[in-house]
Amino acid sequence: KTGIKQTVVKEVVHQVFNVIFDALKAGKKIEIRNFGIFKVKRRKKRIGRNPKTGDVIPVPERNTVTFKPGLEMKKEIK
Repeated sequence: KTGIKQTVVKEVVHQVFNVIFDALKAGKKIEIRNFGIFKVKRRKKRIGRNPKTGDVIPVPERNTVTFKPGLEMKKEIK
């Protein structure tokens, strides 16, 4: 749609994802207007269960990436 070579677009998109990834590794929040917000959230330790055996398994604290869609995205998806 843009008239730009696919290999160039692929490299640009790859670099954008790398910047987002590096920022999240550094604990920063990434906001893309009208799209959403990516941020790292700390999950508390908890007790889980093995679904096959029912055994109790402790799940340690960990970081996870969350995404909250922006207003424009929410409006378009509905």
